[in-house]
Amino acid sequence: MIDSVFEGFTSARVVTAGAEINLKRAGDGPPVLLLHGYPQNLVMWHKVAPRLAERYTVVATDLRGYGDSSKPDGGGDHAGYGKRATARDPVDVMARLGFARFHVVGHDRGARVGHRMALDHRERVRSLAVLDVVPTWDIFHAIDRHGAAAYFHWFLMLQPAPLAETLIGSNAEYYLRWLLARWCAAPGAITDAAFADYLRCFSDPTTLHAMCEDYRAVTVDLEHDAADWNRKLACPVLVLWGEANPRHSGWPSLSMDIMASWRARADRVTGAALPCGHFLPEEAPEETTAALLEFLASQ
Repeated sequence: MIDSVFEGFTSARVVTAGAEINLKRAGDGPPVLLLHGYPQNLVMWHKVAPRLAERYTVVATDLRGYGDSSKPDGGGDHAGYGKRATARDPVDVMARLGFARFHVVGHDRGARVGHRMALDHRERVRSLAVLDVVPTWDIFHAIDRHGAAAYFHWFLMLQPAPLAETLIGSNAEYYLRWLLARWCAAPGAITDAAFADYLRCFSDPTTLHAMCEDYRAVTVDLEHDAADWNRKLACPVLVLWGEANPRHSGWPSLSMDIMASWRARADRVTGAALPCGHFLPEEAPEETTAALLEFLASQ
């Protein structure tokens, strides 16, 4: 059913060095890579991708472990789901599709993957747009009881398996509905068709485990971030966030620090708050698309 909103897009699977990545592609022009966040998959771009494809070649992928991409083993240290490993997949995908350089747009976990990609593959990333995230390092080094409440799922999912998998999997639909409603400020913005696809994937025990592995990899991610502390991003960065995101209101300093956090990571940073919650591409698709098109056209 969700395929109807991706009319004109072709589907494909690309084998990378560490995974098999599911994707949708459409359009012509400079390439733009779209990376989704938790707890979703590439379907989250269904309101934005067709508009971008009018001017650009759009490639939307499922991150490893999510959606219909493969779920490789994370390893004893969970590095298989660290942002370095996850970022390597779409770089390989874009190379296989013939794109040596490309724009990257990431939401939530996808933005963290994009951040790591722009550090590790500087020659490939033409620009980076990050949607509703603060760099991982900043979150963990500023956490207090308000932040812990707002980001409780991080600390649940990084517990050793199978605690989170068992608790979430006992009623995956309830948890997914509760989570989306908690972070969304526009009831109905996440369509029934989109939710059905999220639930299809979220209900798969292998996907639940892979998602937890993504969060358990934070130790590896922070080690890589520490090693790159003095390296700024070479590409232009656009920062967009939802001004009505309940997580921000629960942790007031977070909203005020978003731009400062990213300006500490890159020299060329622009950004704005949009009138929505966490799910910008679904809650405020017109505003998100307009901001992305303006930014991409300037690069």
